[in-house]
Amino acid sequence: MTLTHGFEFVRETTIPELNTRARLYRHGRTGAELLSLENDDENKVFGITFRTPPADSTGLPHILEHVVLAGSAKYPLKDPFFEMVKGSLATFINAMTFPDKTVYPAASTNLQDFYNLLDVYADAVFHPLMTPEKLAQEGWHYELDAADGPLTFKGVVFNEMKGAYSSPDNLLDRTSRRALFPDNTYGVDSGGDPAVIPDLTYEQFRAFYQTYYHPSNALLYFYGDDDPAERLRRMDAYLAPFERAAVDSAVALQLPFDAPRQVRHPYSANGDGDGAAPRAFVEVNWLLPEYDDPALIMALSVLAYCLIDTPASPLRKALIDSGLGEDVLGGFSTYTRQTTFSAGLKGVAIADAGKVEPLILATLAQLADEGIDPAMIAAAVNTIEFRLRENNTGRAPRGLGLLMRALSTWLHGRDPLAPLAFEAPLAAFKAALAADPTTLSGLIRRYLLDNPHRVTVILEPDAALARRQEAAEAERLAATRAALSPDEAQAIREQAADLKRRQETPDPPEVIALLPSLRREDLEPRHKPIPLVEQELAGARVLTHDLFTNGIVYLDLGLDLSALPADLLPFAPLFGQALLEMGTAAEDFVRLSQRIGRTTGGIYPTTLIVPVREEARSAGEQGGRGAGAKEAISGFFPAPLLPRSPAAFLMLRGKATTAQAPAMLDILRDVLTTVRLDNQERFRQMVLEAKAGAEAQLSPAGHILANTRLRAHLHPAFAVEEALNGVSQLLFLRRLAEEVERDWPGVLARLEQARAALVNRAGVIANVTVDEANYRAFAPRLGEFLAALPAGTTADGQASEPRPSDLSLGGANVAHNTTAVGRRPSAVGLYPSREGLSFPSAVNYVAKGADLYELGYSRHGSMAVITNLLRSDYLLQKVRIQGGAYGAFATFSPNAGALTFLSYRDPNLTGTLRAYEGAAVFLRALDLSDAALTPAIVGAIGAMDAYQLPDAKGYTSLARTLSNETDESLQAYRDEALGTTVADFHALAEVVERVAVEGDVVVLGSAEALAAANADELGLEITKVM
Repeated sequence: MTLTHGFEFVRETTIPELNTRARLYRHGRTGAELLSLENDDENKVFGITFRTPPADSTGLPHILEHVVLAGSAKYPLKDPFFEMVKGSLATFINAMTFPDKTVYPAASTNLQDFYNLLDVYADAVFHPLMTPEKLAQEGWHYELDAADGPLTFKGVVFNEMKGAYSSPDNLLDRTSRRALFPDNTYGVDSGGDPAVIPDLTYEQFRAFYQTYYHPSNALLYFYGDDDPAERLRRMDAYLAPFERAAVDSAVALQLPFDAPRQVRHPYSANGDGDGAAPRAFVEVNWLLPEYDDPALIMALSVLAYCLIDTPASPLRKALIDSGLGEDVLGGFSTYTRQTTFSAGLKGVAIADAGKVEPLILATLAQLADEGIDPAMIAAAVNTIEFRLRENNTGRAPRGLGLLMRALSTWLHGRDPLAPLAFEAPLAAFKAALAADPTTLSGLIRRYLLDNPHRVTVILEPDAALARRQEAAEAERLAATRAALSPDEAQAIREQAADLKRRQETPDPPEVIALLPSLRREDLEPRHKPIPLVEQELAGARVLTHDLFTNGIVYLDLGLDLSALPADLLPFAPLFGQALLEMGTAAEDFVRLSQRIGRTTGGIYPTTLIVPVREEARSAGEQGGRGAGAKEAISGFFPAPLLPRSPAAFLMLRGKATTAQAPAMLDILRDVLTTVRLDNQERFRQMVLEAKAGAEAQLSPAGHILANTRLRAHLHPAFAVEEALNGVSQLLFLRRLAEEVERDWPGVLARLEQARAALVNRAGVIANVTVDEANYRAFAPRLGEFLAALPAGTTADGQASEPRPSDLSLGGANVAHNTTAVGRRPSAVGLYPSREGLSFPSAVNYVAKGADLYELGYSRHGSMAVITNLLRSDYLLQKVRIQGGAYGAFATFSPNAGALTFLSYRDPNLTGTLRAYEGAAVFLRALDLSDAALTPAIVGAIGAMDAYQLPDAKGYTSLARTLSNETDESLQAYRDEALGTTVADFHALAEVVERVAVEGDVVVLGSAEALAAANADELGLEITKVM
């Protein structure tokens, strides 16, 4: 056996559709497998994966994922992972626990940074510091504040999973998986059930690591343009100390059921914020084959898309048209060994829960008998093929997406390349469909209708569940407390105190210096401009970006929201959705949806709201909204806020091959000029779907919603953002759902007003990302499209004053003080300065912040470095490590001056606010050496240079242009960041000290937590959200 750097070559293949050469190796000494994908992508990725099948729901794999990144033999820091987050140019850095595996991936475009990350990760997973204190901090431990006081549970993962179990959607996913796989590892929760996590012992913890975190159980992965031989050499050095071991980590197959089953499970619910009765979630789940036939997986993917993935999908449409629920659940999944399909509804009346499964089965039977519309199948095939060829993974590296695809087979001992090469299975499906047009009907019968391995899960609202869970936890703790001897109680107190001392003791400088890091001279000093040409075409503003896009035209079409009267502003997201999902004069919405899928890579609505750089505005710079901004947007805000009016657009974002681009323009022309808005039932469905989607975000994205709300206090741009995409939008949707039933003519009239105000050539901006040659071919058609739009002006001067019901908290009677002197929306009565937003949750999301420019601070690039250090040092220690929250952040908007602190899945509230208030003391006391400051600068520059795919670059350039951000201003900000000194931290401390006293507060949490905070005289004005 010939070895290269300790690895045996297994096989090689070329994947032309990915422009990649793939080589598979096996390590001679340990048996570890290594997949090496070689191509010209500068965004290099590595991943170390272990099969980690748990036997119970103590959360062992999840807690272990946290602990292995919290110090290792070579890097014995408290948190080397967060130090690397602070001081790396990484384009991705994380670790992820799945039901059957734990993945440690990272990515960087900088080769030395890539190797640094690999070195830290490899030492972390193979040589972690597995101390009881690490388990106590990241997993769970007892705390006893007073000798005669009650016991409590603390721990980062314990609190994280309390938050996860507060989300009905999250709970439904876990319950469905357990019900489908009752006899193997998927039947327990790898993330951890909060009621079971405290059963975990340190002995179990160590044994799990020693069993599964061995190279013989590892799958190693590399992707990108780094040296393939160096990959082998470095990994061999990490694996050399180990010998081959027999690791039994295979995931057993779930044996099929003899008959369908039904499972009922409660979830915590207080009732909707509008007073409606809580509703059920109903999901029907099927167990499908393993991922061992790529052609079958391709066929099932097409089938799932046809059935449920678009508004025109027949199963989705049948569910929505039934009126039984508010939004559709489900889809096809390949992340377990045996694949699954599910379909269902959320927002179902309790009395109707039993009607959902029969409806699904009847619809599937009809489709099996009559077949699926060929236009729907064509749309599915085109969309899936477009996605595979484009390989657009958004913010995540492309290499990471390929790793996750490979693991769907590789983890279970099958070919890792099978999910990557899509040409053959796609061709096989097309051939099968051509030979037998009833192919999908056959799949419906075989894998759904005739498949007895089916479980219907009904998640039922239970208003008393949270109280019972709290009582059970209190009873368990009380029983444990009663059984403790005085010596045992004292030992718990001493252990907690010792843990706190360890947490509060900083790593010595010489230990921190062990971490590999870049130097300032390794950083690119120059800002990287995005190609931009601005022109006028057919009377409309057009921005173009000459970037290689592999033959895809990316078109962002913006409709100027400043033309809307304030009372119509909250309609903007729904109006954008209506354009694409309500049909036109010539097509109903089903045919329109099929046409979009058949002839484009997709078109979807979103909003783009940016604060305009105030220095540019005051200096009269052009390139953004210009001098007309105040007048154009005057209907949004009271007079004191007008000088800070934002740029705000409703965007239609589309993409198509260059050959399909004219068809995309035809679709956009049709929807903008002939959309039918008069279908009351379809619009009602859209409102309910949007409401259900917004409600589903409360728990998983609570920190984002709290931050969006807080930033709305601080700047008009964020007030618009919050009105369209925050809690205010959710409360507006609730009111609108009632209004659609009560006064449809009034709602329709406002939709028509919105159309008249938004759809006109003068208010349109077109943003095109494609190479110059292809743009030259596209431009004449774009000009024809723009010329066909109605002429008009962006505003008629009659816009009304903002109404509290539209821009304030969900219709609360907040009076506008239009004569007040202030820069903030909260200073003129749009929001109370201290808000509590209540919904059923076992954790909180705590935010505090202020407009630093109002407090006298001037824009300076050092803020990028300071917020990086605050997040990765001070807040990490105070809020996450010591406080037990899952996450803590500091954000700053250079164009708005908004500084915010926020926490994620936080067991605390007032304690977290006190931590925020101590930030000034931390900044003032900092005494950093140049070596200690450099990593924070590196991380800040890395964030500025975040890796983007071409479509994202074009969209970023559009946002910068609208905000009057120039390449010169970005270079100046970068120069200031690179030149940051400790004096900048000390200077900011004076301003942050005022934030502690004068800052606004927003807390998203349970009614009980908010009431307790007010008992401590926090003074929150509370609104029930759920």
